[in-house]
Amino acid sequence: MKNSLIAVFLFLSASAFAQSRFSKGEFSINGFRAPSIGLEYRYRNISIHGGYYITALESGVTTKFIKAGLTGWFLPLGKRENPSSFYVGASYLRGINLDYDNQNAFGLEAGFRWVIWKGLNLRIGAIALMAKDHDVEINPTPGISYSFFFQ
Repeated sequence: MKNSLIAVFLFLSASAFAQSRFSKGEFSINGFRAPSIGLEYRYRNISIHGGYYITALESGVTTKFIKAGLTGWFLPLGKRENPSSFYVGASYLRGINLDYDNQNAFGLEAGFRWVIWKGLNLRIGAIALMAKDHDVEINPTPGISYSFFFQ
């Protein structure tokens, strides 16, 4: 897990200096699982986020977390001013119910954000959820958000 964390942060650091077509800044209101139900701020191709994260680690059971982390954006696609792109991220999660109640966890996430129209975005990805005394859980992370861009 330590090597995974180091690799993600090295990638995020390197991508911060990469030339890209991303806007200078973006503020997003996220309405579902990716990255969380909450807020996100992006500067060029690095963002921070925080919010409420829910997932179904077993059928019919909702596990809840508070989640905060960093995301790196890369490979912008299309000719739009605010392009769709791929992302990878690392997050700290704090369980608030069930088997993860009051436990720390770490998440590694990867996926794609599709900018549908102006600020409306859809995301699809996956997260590897890691916590002490738990198996690694891999789950899908769909999301919907609205972004406000500024140059």
